[in-house]
Amino acid sequence: MKDEHLLDGEFLKAIKILAPGTPLREGLENILRARTGALIVIGDNPRIMEIIDAGFEINADLTPSGIYELAKMDGAIILSNDAKKILYANTQLIPDSVIPSVETGIRHRTAERVARQTGTMVISISQRRNVITIYKGAGKYVLRDIGVILTKANQAVQTLEKYKVVLDKSLATLSTLEFQDLVTLYDVAKALQRTEMVVRVVKEIETYIGELGSEGRLVSMQMDELVANVEDDGQLIVEDYYLHEDKKPEEVLQTIGQWDAEDLLDLSLICRALGYVGSSGILDQSVSPRGYRILYKIPRLPWPVIKNLVDTFASLQRILNASIEELDDVEGIGEVRARAIKEGLKRYRDQVLLDRHHW
Repeated sequence: MKDEHLLDGEFLKAIKILAPGTPLREGLENILRARTGALIVIGDNPRIMEIIDAGFEINADLTPSGIYELAKMDGAIILSNDAKKILYANTQLIPDSVIPSVETGIRHRTAERVARQTGTMVISISQRRNVITIYKGAGKYVLRDIGVILTKANQAVQTLEKYKVVLDKSLATLSTLEFQDLVTLYDVAKALQRTEMVVRVVKEIETYIGELGSEGRLVSMQMDELVANVEDDGQLIVEDYYLHEDKKPEEVLQTIGQWDAEDLLDLSLICRALGYVGSSGILDQSVSPRGYRILYKIPRLPWPVIKNLVDTFASLQRILNASIEELDDVEGIGEVRARAIKEGLKRYRDQVLLDRHHW
């Protein structure tokens, strides 16, 4: 069983149930301070009920003091799926002993086996080591001190700021080259690589925010401000350049998102993920965008209209060179909108060229 650092979506949702500020977390902290230890199962599905023996029914709202007092007994506590009710206390859990476990203590070994057997979230608080360990399915996560998490979260936000500056430069370069029709696959792959690097830091920060609960509001606001539209930009770059007819842009991004850090550094791999083939010289190949990303920058231009423009003209250069009358002929575009598109493209090109001088 691996110790999770970057949590997957399901594990992250589970962690939020016991984030700081929740009654459950307050109760766990009380148990930790008293050094009594505890074994708590979140969920009363049939698979859990099958391995429960003895104990007694509580069926009362969860309170920090209630769970703290019940933890003084030796048995496990069973909570509802939303962790708002204490259902049973002082129960004995009897998981399948054949299930492998890397844990040495009886409480942790039971928790791991129950989580593996039922897929349910199980919390084990060590009486001796004074740590809270969470098991869910085959995953394991040790809750860390809030101060430690907050420090790591702030460091990650600083890293995100630096990565975002580099990404913005890369996107500005790509935009300039797109207007000049001078894009190579190197420029496209570099922009996608930078986008994915930012997305990975965001996922790390989301893990911290999930653990911080109410303490993570400021970190969350900083992150949201920094990464507005980043994932949109990544998807639009793929829309502009990918060659796969049997894959959606989000599937291409998911593929790249699953690579390890070493693969992400290989720009030719990114080109191949987009559907291009060739040797090491693949990065020098000239390409032209369809125009999705640049058109998306024009205010109040609906996605169906952008789609119609690309379907009609097939490339950004043809859209840039189209007359008002040619734009007017596209479905969903009248003369007023045609002029707004021409003006919006000119304004965005001027802005890109101006920004480029400031980098």
